Amino acid sequence: VHLAQSGGGAMQAGGSLALSCRASGYSVRSGCMGWFRQAPGKERERVGSIDSFAVTDYTDSVRGRFSISRDNAKNILYLQMNSLKPNDTAMYYCAAAMTKTCSTTLGGTSTYWGQGTQVTVSS
Repeated sequence: VHLAQSGGGAMQAGGSLALSCRASGYSVRSGCMGWFRQAPGKERERVGSIDSFAVTDYTDSVRGRFSISRDNAKNILYLQMNSLKPNDTAMYYCAAAMTKTCSTTLGGTSTYWGQGTQVTVSS
């Protein structure tokens, strides 16, 4: 399994950015996938997830601003980030698990990870 991330970069507060995660050796519609982020000096945080039934879930701090989607034909997972805030600044990671639902599996020891993409939001 290989997860190749793209997108991200720098943006002013209130702006939008999008991240992509192209999967190889894994079907994005077959299992649980999601996005995590880690800011300097902070623990890794689960941003959100989408399971094989296309059910999405988000952490409270991004709900209503961020959106996870996937393109089954292209085998790509997306993270659309709107109304960005300075505390959204972090390294963002794409993640995939082999289970159909997410629950506690995503982020565990059997999770596959993308290489990480920096998102920097200035005030």
